[in-house]
Amino acid sequence: MEITGTRVTLRAWRPGDAGSLARHANNRNVASQLRDRFPHPYTLADARSFIQSVTGARPTTLFAMVLDGEAVGGIGFFPGADVERFSAEIGYWLGEPYWGRGITVEAVRLVSAYAFETCNMLRLFALPFADNVRSTRVLEKAGYTREAVLRSSSVKYGAVRDQALYALVNPAWNGP
Repeated sequence: MEITGTRVTLRAWRPGDAGSLARHANNRNVASQLRDRFPHPYTLADARSFIQSVTGARPTTLFAMVLDGEAVGGIGFFPGADVERFSAEIGYWLGEPYWGRGITVEAVRLVSAYAFETCNMLRLFALPFADNVRSTRVLEKAGYTREAVLRSSSVKYGAVRDQALYALVNPAWNGP
């Protein structure tokens, strides 16, 4: 599975990505904006374990962001269950040397279209930390709407943080 844009290619994670994954993910500036399941430090063993856990998943919902043949970030969505089975949380990260180039905006647009068209998702949502201006701008540029601020909804590195709720609804959804 591969999705190609003008700035970035999205594809399934491969065992050979472990080195670049560990290199780009092992960054406190990246980890500080993500859920705790994204470890810091991020080791080669963490990278191998993650890749092994997602290899062969169908449909593909977690993708490597690839530039010049190297995995430099990750993006994906996590479908809900029960009455929320047509909704999914989208998440992403990009290696710090690549910030500010429009790569993540394009990746969010590509994954959103894939989730809507291929996986029949009705709604995608994201919960960035409200003070993460880079991430909230990515979502806004990708067409997501801010729906709420969830006050004191999370704790990261011992600090209480607000989260912003952003969403994009599939205008062409035809039901189950």
